[in-house]
Amino acid sequence: MDILARTILPFVQQRLPRATFVVVNRPTAGGQQAFEGIAQAAPDGFTLGAAQAPNSITLPIERQVRYRVQDFTFLGNVIEDPCGLWVKADGPISSVAELIAAAKARPGQVTIGTAGVGSDDHLLVLALQEATGTEFSHVPFNGTPPIVTGVLSRSIDVGSFNMSEGLGLMRDGLVRALAQGGAERWAGTASVPTFRDLGFAVLGGSTRGLVAPPNLPADMRDPLRTAIAAANADPAWIAEAARLNLPLRPMTANAQERLFLDEDARLRAVWARKPWRD
Repeated sequence: MDILARTILPFVQQRLPRATFVVVNRPTAGGQQAFEGIAQAAPDGFTLGAAQAPNSITLPIERQVRYRVQDFTFLGNVIEDPCGLWVKADGPISSVAELIAAAKARPGQVTIGTAGVGSDDHLLVLALQEATGTEFSHVPFNGTPPIVTGVLSRSIDVGSFNMSEGLGLMRDGLVRALAQGGAERWAGTASVPTFRDLGFAVLGGSTRGLVAPPNLPADMRDPLRTAIAAANADPAWIAEAARLNLPLRPMTANAQERLFLDEDARLRAVWARKPWRD
């Protein structure tokens, strides 16, 4: 989220010459403090925020928070980073088929690390369990770095995290990606099959874009939306995103809002089934 804000905003600022952006990080509580800060800020154009699906959606389902995603003023999406399953390069599991076989041979014992309940990493694991009739042992961590440490030290069998986060490790020969959760293969990891390629109806990833507090007036909202759409289409930004290995999925504000609302309905249905151990 920090990289998203710091990389796209200079291109947005070019379209808003009187604007100056300062990035402030509020990294605790799985993003809750950041999302609450956006929701509670005055709709005066001085506060924007980065919003992520599914995390900003699952937090209000999982716990009591002081925001509703439906109330955000949506400005436009920028990135969609597929989630993937990763193992140590020289480990005993080298494919999704082998992972499923191991899970069926040892139900509830194959460990998969994620960034916590409700993260895209966790939802990918839940989707794979439902699609294959397996049960994994979920190991929640506080972010991706400890998941990577767990995979490399073999304290966990598998790590679930985004493709852009594992790309460098894969290029260095330290980890192997078993599959990625995008509808199509991301160009940065084109050699890695999607779950759909392997015959599983499993999707998962993280969309990241920009929002503003609720009820932002149209005379402030519309120039921001126009500037973000123009930045998304800027060849210089597209080249910079490729250099930084950022998987792009530009969306208009309306499309971004529809995605959030659809995901909210879908994930509430998932939570009602509660397909994990307490």
